Amino acid sequence: LIIPAGTIIRGIANLSMTPKQYATIVVERGGYISCEGTSARPVVFTSAKGSEYRGSGDWGGIVICGKARNNQGTDIQVEGFNNISANSTLAKHGGINDDDNSGVIKYTRIEFCGLAFEPNKEINGLTLASVGRNTTVDHVQVSYSNDDSYEWFGGTVNCKHLISFKTTDDDFDTDNGYKGKVQFAVSLRDPAIADQSGSNGFESDNDATGTGATPATHPIFSNVSVFGPYCNPSISANNLYKRSAHLRRNTETCIYNSVMAGYPVGLLIDASTTESNATDG
Repeated sequence: LIIPAGTIIRGIANLSMTPKQYATIVVERGGYISCEGTSARPVVFTSAKGSEYRGSGDWGGIVICGKARNNQGTDIQVEGFNNISANSTLAKHGGINDDDNSGVIKYTRIEFCGLAFEPNKEINGLTLASVGRNTTVDHVQVSYSNDDSYEWFGGTVNCKHLISFKTTDDDFDTDNGYKGKVQFAVSLRDPAIADQSGSNGFESDNDATGTGATPATHPIFSNVSVFGPYCNPSISANNLYKRSAHLRRNTETCIYNSVMAGYPVGLLIDASTTESNATDG
């Protein structure tokens, strides 16, 4: 899929139709996306609604499925696609090639995304599932997502210059053995809007039950600024805001040279296994 600089793509979702419409771009394993905007002519994925009617969750988002390793297996279906037939190959990810290349996403804006394919299983703004390190993700902004702005499920892809703007759930969510590097990122929240699951800046699990499955979730974040709802102390905030960083379930997340401000709780290192990982460096 080749998308030239300056392109605007509008996603339509209509859940009252039969069959229901769920607009989402899925790059399958072995597929390749070339989405290269410029600073003057970014690529924009947005809602098909008129500017005065757009809102979070108007369409799905972008899902990239790669062949790199995760700690769940080599044929895993992306969260939110579980209502599809078990025999379907749609949105499957995983493999053994950490050098896999799924393409380029550069100078790209993804907005008004986060459609719920199933109850409580929304698609993120940008989902990177077992994406390999030869993929380029640089200068990307996710705005008004109805779920996480960015979520990594395993993989080794490195990302730079990320913006998360007024998302509903978490800004940067890492799971299932993701061990890439993320540098130069910033998030800013809407104090009035948070998710029923509890909204955090960072959220990270090794897996859903905190096992020692390998590869471990071991991302390296550096030069990140996370600004929560209380950065302006004169404004009240949604009580579903939780922590600037919730590191849990045996994660080995590393965060360097970063600022986290404006959350009810700063850093929560959750559970004895995660505490041990922190103690052991």
